[in-house]
Amino acid sequence: MALLEIQGVTKKFGELVACDRVSFEVEKGQIVGLIGPNGAGKTTLFNCVSGLYPVTAGRICFDGTEITGLPSHRIARMGAVRTFQVVRPLKDMTVFDNVLVGAFIHGAGGAGARDTADACIRMCGLADFADKSSGDLPIGVKKRLELARALATKPKLLMLDEVMAGLTVTEVKTALELIRRIRQNGVTLLIVEHIMEAIMPIADKVVVLDGGIKIAEGPPVQISNDERVISAYLGAKFSRRMQARKGEGANG
Repeated sequence: MALLEIQGVTKKFGELVACDRVSFEVEKGQIVGLIGPNGAGKTTLFNCVSGLYPVTAGRICFDGTEITGLPSHRIARMGAVRTFQVVRPLKDMTVFDNVLVGAFIHGAGGAGARDTADACIRMCGLADFADKSSGDLPIGVKKRLELARALATKPKLLMLDEVMAGLTVTEVKTALELIRRIRQNGVTLLIVEHIMEAIMPIADKVVVLDGGIKIAEGPPVQISNDERVISAYLGAKFSRRMQARKGEGANG
């Protein structure tokens, strides 16, 4: 049984269809990439799964239970937790206290919550920043803080919304290594990412949206050679040019 099942999810804003009958599954232990050009509907779908937006049609099931229409705090307590593309830490609190907030989601307090927060801070490489005000951190460290706070909730499914956006090459490499460690600790990941090169090396499966419609789903190698995906990212003219070059190579 899949950990997350998205079944024919449609989300409309008036006449605008942001997601149109999207369906796919995330198996336990997988890293699944959700990619597409700007405006493809990736974050809208995330907001539907996490309970921030009600769906217009379709069903969402998590760990065998339908969560369609549930509020976001209940979904988070069930173990489906997400980060946000725009990082907004509690800027007047320290890094440690920000992560501690995540550890309180299940009502645990005292030493247990502090131990959880400390472990997540160390895992995300934030020990040197634990006592610093979160509002003064550079973007790369804020992204790791967002991850640490989400991990402190002890999720079964961690949904990351463009966690690598705005990072340097070195910071992207660090983020990829951290994501691999999170998976090794038994957490399933669904990752929204705009940059194909960032998600392809770590994903078990990639789902591609374009204009709110799922246009492709499969292993990274298959997706990276899919003409519909190339066209969505780089334009139809580029896709035709690549196809012509393939034809010339075959004839040569």
